[in-house]
Amino acid sequence: MKKYAFLLALVFVIPLCLVGCGQEVKLSSYNIVCEYDENTHTLKAEQTVCYVNNSDNTLNEVCFFLYPNSFKEVAVSNAYLERAYPNGESFGEIDIESIKIGETSAEFEIENDAILTISLLNSLFPNESIEIDISYVVTLANINHRLGYGENTINFGNFYPILCVYDNGFIKNSFASNGDPFYSEIANYNVEITYSSSFTLASSGDILDSQTTNSKTTTKIVGEKIRDFCFVLSDKFEVISSDIYGVKVNYYYYDDENAEDYLTLSCEVIEEFSSLFGDYPYKNINVVKTNFCFGGMEYPNLVYISDKISDAETYRYVIVHELAHQWWYSLVGNNEYEEAWLDESLTEYSTALFFERHDYGLNYDEIINGAYNTYSMFVDVYTNITGDCDESMNRNLSEFQTEPEYVNCVYTKGVLMYDSLRKTLGDNKFFKCLQDYFEEYCYKNASGAKLIDSFSKSSHRNLEGFINSWLDGNVVIGD
Repeated sequence: MKKYAFLLALVFVIPLCLVGCGQEVKLSSYNIVCEYDENTHTLKAEQTVCYVNNSDNTLNEVCFFLYPNSFKEVAVSNAYLERAYPNGESFGEIDIESIKIGETSAEFEIENDAILTISLLNSLFPNESIEIDISYVVTLANINHRLGYGENTINFGNFYPILCVYDNGFIKNSFASNGDPFYSEIANYNVEITYSSSFTLASSGDILDSQTTNSKTTTKIVGEKIRDFCFVLSDKFEVISSDIYGVKVNYYYYDDENAEDYLTLSCEVIEEFSSLFGDYPYKNINVVKTNFCFGGMEYPNLVYISDKISDAETYRYVIVHELAHQWWYSLVGNNEYEEAWLDESLTEYSTALFFERHDYGLNYDEIINGAYNTYSMFVDVYTNITGDCDESMNRNLSEFQTEPEYVNCVYTKGVLMYDSLRKTLGDNKFFKCLQDYFEEYCYKNASGAKLIDSFSKSSHRNLEGFINSWLDGNVVIGD
């Protein structure tokens, strides 16, 4: 996320196709028409999903995540309660009003408030597609989080039913307050949003058109080959923009005397990571200051930067980290619940790479030394208190007992792992590994095993033992 990045610094409906390995993969698509009522803090939506069965199996059901129901209960740990709920605890939800396949109502069930399973009227064979219509209402919590309304912004992250990834069965991750418990496929989006004309909108995708009638604005957006869709509304936004190699970079902000500097930084990040890893393929990127209780959060073409960050150095660090996620999460995806280290470690290390090349008061050696000292202190404290310290990185989010354990094993140790790998391989091979990995899995989902295989092929070295020794906690860091 994002969520912890700043801690290290401190101590339409027609599917397009993807072509890979000689076969054509059709993409599922989402058509969402929704309207936000700021008086009731509700979003009413009609959603049509064209689901493509890209598996080798015949399906009789389709599953979706219902992330808004995570806000039926406290969505953060005790350490963040005050920042998340400045006006007291508040809870939201998503209410599924109806589901149809064609003109026929479909049977469905909701498991643990989190997984929507829809029974299909007929079997869905490989390479076939089906359209599913879902009507729902999202009630927002008063919370400074991915989804909710605050004093300055209204955040719509993870607001809609999103398809579960199918891999010999639908993957049904649990929700966790640690990290980002998300996993999704690349898809195409057509979204139409109606909202009060007093608001300015920032969103994933590309805005096609906006029309205002009777104090209401309706904006039409298309998102081609993106992993998720998010938007933010605010009646306080100011917007400044710049272009870098054909990418329009927008900074949405309020009360910010450093706005021009942050826009310049954002342009430099897009340019640098496009050079290091592979071209940023979209037409725009939106850096959005928001009510958010953590440091920041990543979505395709859009990142949150928390207005709770009080110093410019940390704010810059979070911008770089969140924009790095456009490569490691948005374009190269993974199961963030099962293998949080896969995108977060590489994103955090990518942040260090940026500051190695750009002088913003932070430098690479300081970040690496800070990570070393922070991680060593974490191990010492945990060992003294509990008698032992689980240093494994490759755990699912629910297996981390505390936030410090998660942050240090996934973010901090991840930086040290990639620094060690770079020193082992040398710069030429290391950066070729990153570029080849990005090229191979862009618009796809990777895994730890796939990363190891890709890096091994690119470097012409068997790196399985090296990387697994870090993931399993066997590497000794320090004395």
